[in-house]
Amino acid sequence: MNKILVIEDEPEMRRNLLTILRFEQFAALGAENGRQGLDLARRERPDLILCDVMMPELDGHGVLAALREDPATARTPFIFLTAKGERPDVRAGMNLGADDYLTKPVAKADLLTAIHSRLKRQAQQATPAFQPNFESSRPLEQALDLTPRVAETLLWLAQGKTNPDIATILGISEATVKKHVLEIFAALSVETRTAASLRALEVLSSPQAPTPPPAV
Repeated sequence: MNKILVIEDEPEMRRNLLTILRFEQFAALGAENGRQGLDLARRERPDLILCDVMMPELDGHGVLAALREDPATARTPFIFLTAKGERPDVRAGMNLGADDYLTKPVAKADLLTAIHSRLKRQAQQATPAFQPNFESSRPLEQALDLTPRVAETLLWLAQGKTNPDIATILGISEATVKKHVLEIFAALSVETRTAASLRALEVLSSPQAPTPPPAV
């Protein structure tokens, strides 16, 4: 049974999410603020975290940053819960390492689809075949001869992001993302996103892949 942590300061929203998850046979835990959620995440080691952005004590960005710095929780799938109109927050969260975002109020079908998708991807990445390092797109630039922006697009595509997601993360239009995806297909001689993603995962999983320079 997968364990899911819900970090949400709005009581009714938190109760609704926990009820849905328990009905779907998940072991669901709830936290009413970011600080409590961070403590629970470290103690309970959930399989996935749903987290609000704007909260007292510690906001969602602070929670995610702390989790990504801890080796024990660095790879835990993390989905932001955002209010409408928080597009800049979504982009910031994705750049911090969030796996997905859902806009409140969350439809049950969308919630479960996002959860199952992230849990499935996490299981695939845990297999010996692929252990990708998503910290930098530089290996994709160098190994596949891509421009920096196209390599960034492939980096996010390999993590299962849609064109609208990538546009939000990179701060560009969906039309530009589509153009970059077509350039990826041409450069890699593939015809599907799945094939492009597999090629990217091979490069990012390679021990010979160039590592990014340390931050100054």
